[in-house]
Amino acid sequence: MEKVPIGVLGGSGLYEMPGFHAVEEVRLTTPFGEPSDPYRVGRLEGKRIAFLARHGRGHRIPPSAINYRANLFGFKLLGVEHLISASAVGSLKQELRPLDFVVPDQFYDRTRQRIATFFDTAGLVVHVAFADPVCPHLSALLAGSADGVAPRVHRGGTYVCMEGPQFSTRAESQVYRQLGFSVIGMTNLTEAKLAREAEICYATLALVTDYDCWHETEVTIEQVIEYVHRNAANAQESIRRAVAALDPAAERRCRCAGALRGCFVTAPELVGGERRRALAPLIGRYLPEEAA
Repeated sequence: MEKVPIGVLGGSGLYEMPGFHAVEEVRLTTPFGEPSDPYRVGRLEGKRIAFLARHGRGHRIPPSAINYRANLFGFKLLGVEHLISASAVGSLKQELRPLDFVVPDQFYDRTRQRIATFFDTAGLVVHVAFADPVCPHLSALLAGSADGVAPRVHRGGTYVCMEGPQFSTRAESQVYRQLGFSVIGMTNLTEAKLAREAEICYATLALVTDYDCWHETEVTIEQVIEYVHRNAANAQESIRRAVAALDPAAERRCRCAGALRGCFVTAPELVGGERRRALAPLIGRYLPEEAA
């Protein structure tokens, strides 16, 4: 199969993007199980691109039940090097209004139930740097692509990732504000951690649907869903522009492409052949199978 260098994680509304054509469904099996949905692979702006609905089409998988590892491993199998994530978020700052877009540069983890690494079992210990959790070049390109599309585009800020599926309590929301966080969501940090281990450039397009419950405005699920739909068209156009501006053939100038270099703690001779084979798409250039 021809390599697919660009991936998009988001809702099913992104599949109907104008100009997305020559579409085929690709079902993949990974060492971590099945991804959320088949990947929809086609061309946008003349470039090969793969879309995946993180919650499955019809939004049937809750945040903590998403098989994040299978989703990201599948993108790696397809050859994805640049991954754009689009997701709805709540605002924790007055100036980040509903229908605004935020391209965060930091995350804060409030999840408790998720495995957020490909290296969680005995036999191979890997410690990857994650001080700067998104790709700066892809993030800048994504923010520039959203300019003039969304009412306002905010560069930088911290996305606090909560477990869900419930929204925050008022006390939690106030604490997040006191800590200076910008937006709150339920998915993107887990994706960012795995993208880093997969050496994939990752950036988040956070679509503000509401003020979190700290605000005097009462938030209802009906209002959130309304803004989700209103954000969809702007997200489609922003992603189309980002894909048009991306040059998949250009050498990546960020550290994402070599994120695993020097991060293996386990002595190579102790890493079994079965483990090497299963993780070959991730570690093959560092620990080749024939060396087992």
